[in-house]
Amino acid sequence: MARRVVVTGMGLICALGQTSTEVWQNIVAGKSGVSKITRFDTTQFACQIAAEVKDFDPLKFIEKKEVKKMGRFIHFALAAADEAINMSGLKITPENATRVGVHIGSGVGGFDVIEREHAELLKGGPRKISPFFIPAAIVNLAAGHVSIRYGAKGPNEATATACTTSAHAIGDAYKIIQRCDADVMIAGGSEAAITPMGVGGFAAMRALSTRNDSPETASRPWDRERDGFVIGEGAGIVVLEDLGSAQKRGANILAEIIGYGMSADAYHITQPAEEGEGGWRVMTTAIHDAKLNPSDIDYVNAHGTSTPIGDVLETMAIKRTFGADTKIPVSSTKSMTGHLLGGAGGLEAGITILALRDQVLPPTINLANPDPACDLDYVPNVARKAPLDVALSNSFGFGGTNGSLIFRRWTE
Repeated sequence: MARRVVVTGMGLICALGQTSTEVWQNIVAGKSGVSKITRFDTTQFACQIAAEVKDFDPLKFIEKKEVKKMGRFIHFALAAADEAINMSGLKITPENATRVGVHIGSGVGGFDVIEREHAELLKGGPRKISPFFIPAAIVNLAAGHVSIRYGAKGPNEATATACTTSAHAIGDAYKIIQRCDADVMIAGGSEAAITPMGVGGFAAMRALSTRNDSPETASRPWDRERDGFVIGEGAGIVVLEDLGSAQKRGANILAEIIGYGMSADAYHITQPAEEGEGGWRVMTTAIHDAKLNPSDIDYVNAHGTSTPIGDVLETMAIKRTFGADTKIPVSSTKSMTGHLLGGAGGLEAGITILALRDQVLPPTINLANPDPACDLDYVPNVARKAPLDVALSNSFGFGGTNGSLIFRRWTE
């Protein structure tokens, strides 16, 4: 029989806050974290808005001499891991170190470092490139730094599956514990792609909202006037633990993870499959893995990016999974946090867990003119109380890669 796996800690960072408590309070309040970009001059950019993490000080978590050796996504990962581990009360010792692993991914890694070092190359030639360039930028160094800092000697991995990255990281970590390859996994994702190339690249694809005159209303999933996603940054990391291990040390359990699904659209590099076929299959797979029926799911934290095609196809996938006349509440917290790309699934897993804990449905804000093709209960504009026992979180990524996680409220 597979081991039960629980969540004993989490760390969340996004434009709405730098702790899980602050993020959750602002989610429930329905606040938007989107504003004009302050990081660089956007005069020539079609998109001039983003969900930036403001006033983040890496020196609170990292020694000064080490900060420049890491990309911003690594800074976020270390900060979120710090909160998650402290919340869990986990102590990594020589006795348990080989049973504690790390699985933290990023969709694009150190864009900021790549751009900085490329500028140095053009200005002064190859000798101006920092010897720390590569380890500051590559995706797996977020997991590497967390492992090194805490002495976690178990499985050490990094996923890079676009916007499904951290959902896959958490799901894969869950399975690692289930099959007894570790007792504890520190898992999730981190992203920091609000850079000239990051914003410019997504804008060139016409993927981003250009509602520059009203940033706070730009991310509007399911709304008739949505015009693209808003790029965000931050991290979402959880501590997953074998139930027996958690109970033995008297850990405070936040939720239980009970299901995980993966699928591929095998259709198009950026557009989801017709009728949301891949999304339907991934949700169905996760529900099967959890040994549940669709009717057992009480809430869906949707991928819901605010793109014209994606929102319709996810709606179709949800209807195919739960029934054409389903009343299941669905919300997109990207309406407030923006889209963290590879960090989105980790952040939204944390939000889903907090929704179960507090029995509150997070809202989808900016839903003023519902799209007739998007006709589910999207918890419009205002959070509401509801009895929640089981919740599902979706993440879909470029390349047609999909992931769904299912969490159950902890009551024992």
